[in-house]
Amino acid sequence: MSKVLPNHRPSHPTIGILLSRVRVEEKLLLKAFKSRNVPVEMIDDRKIVFDLHNGEWGHYDAILERCINHSRALFSLRVLQDWGVPTVNDYHVALVCGNKLETTSALIREGVPTPGCKIAFTPESALEAIEAFGYPVVLKPAVGSWGRLLSKVNDRDAAESILEHKEVLGSYHHSIFYIQQYVDKPGRDIRSFVIGDQTIAAIYRRSDHWITNTARGGKTSNCPVTPEIHELSIAAAKAVGGGVVAVDLLETRAGELLVNEVNYTMEFRNSIDVTGVDIPGAIADHVLQVAAQREARRD
Repeated sequence: MSKVLPNHRPSHPTIGILLSRVRVEEKLLLKAFKSRNVPVEMIDDRKIVFDLHNGEWGHYDAILERCINHSRALFSLRVLQDWGVPTVNDYHVALVCGNKLETTSALIREGVPTPGCKIAFTPESALEAIEAFGYPVVLKPAVGSWGRLLSKVNDRDAAESILEHKEVLGSYHHSIFYIQQYVDKPGRDIRSFVIGDQTIAAIYRRSDHWITNTARGGKTSNCPVTPEIHELSIAAAKAVGGGVVAVDLLETRAGELLVNEVNYTMEFRNSIDVTGVDIPGAIADHVLQVAAQREARRD
């Protein structure tokens, strides 16, 4: 009788990072996994081909999604989830966070405080919605990041001009009018970083411009994670499906905190030194925890 050999598995989990290019964040993540003696396979989203009838990626214990392009991320996560490959974040989180209407609807459903928001489908109805809010308002594309294509609309003339431009542009991104109540914040907003059930850090983003994104020149400083920030951040993260997310919070002049957006492929290069928190290390630990859960299910 032949001897049955035990099922040989590698001594470390098989981790992949799905990415578009190796930016500072990805280098820091690779370093974090290396310090934990875990090799990582880099998966270039410009080169992959998914054969939908052949779930050939089952050897991965977990894949960390770090794509720049939202559509590539979303489609990849859809396929990987159908193949049973654990991902961080998962398809549902990317679907909700990648669309501002989905995000806002999820937050409202779960009772998370957000700025007022209206959706319209024509320039005429959008103008009516804007004037019901009163000026100024903020117009945003339903899908977008880095503070691009945002418009602060201060009066009717500006509203009519911007709405006409959007209509003429004619793409899907401009055919839905996402209209948000303008929040007169105190020259800053807050970004908190949530991993699992922990708010690990938060930063202030300051700018003389009303858009405070660091991609647009906003300056960062440490923000203490108060019980209120923690509670609101966790509520927002749970509303969109949890995982590894960055929550953008707006402060009103009265001191109320509102959740503006939730980001599922967060950037953190400018937040490590100011907070003193090892954000890439915390992400790596979370991915390894997800991989360990899969290993436990196998056993």
